Amino acid sequence: MSGAAPDAAGPPTGILLAAGYGRRFDASGRQNKLLARLPDGHTVAGRSARTLAATLPGALAVIRPDHPALAHELRAAGCRVLEAPAAEAGMGAALAAAIAATPAARGWVVALADMPWLSAELIRAVALAVTAPGAIAAPWRDGRRGHPVGFGAAWREALLALDGDEGARALLKSQPVIRIPTEDEGAFRDVDVAGDLAG
Repeated sequence: MSGAAPDAAGPPTGILLAAGYGRRFDASGRQNKLLARLPDGHTVAGRSARTLAATLPGALAVIRPDHPALAHELRAAGCRVLEAPAAEAGMGAALAAAIAATPAARGWVVALADMPWLSAELIRAVALAVTAPGAIAAPWRDGRRGHPVGFGAAWREALLALDGDEGARALLKSQPVIRIPTEDEGAFRDVDVAGDLAG
């Protein structure tokens, strides 16, 4: 797979970051918030993964090793699953692992597994905005950046260099971002504590 040329005609690759610890949800670490149930019966991760995979088929979900229940949930929702030991170090390392695993991608749309209300329409809009290799795009409302975030293929090396838990925040602050105006609350709403699960 390595060394393959990017597919200039295809859509960007969906990346679902599902490797976080979720300590605010359960400080003991016994309950994984991504496997918590929403009012509609879906798990947080399952609903997030299903929307991303349906919009960008072949989407890749990144998890920490030894989480078989989460891996099963993500696969059942249509995602490929990457168990990345490096993801133990945080979001930046997890994203870098996903980029390394998708060398033929024409770009990436990065979503978070704890944002189950993200719409297919927003994912599609971000994907369409990063057709140029140097583009970066994200939903925007009232001066605030939302999710998902899209990166053109030219950002591969910068994304591969990410580490720790910072994610791509510094990159997003230092580069022009195509702003996609939205009123969709799903771009800004996540599951942080148990009370957030209410529909």
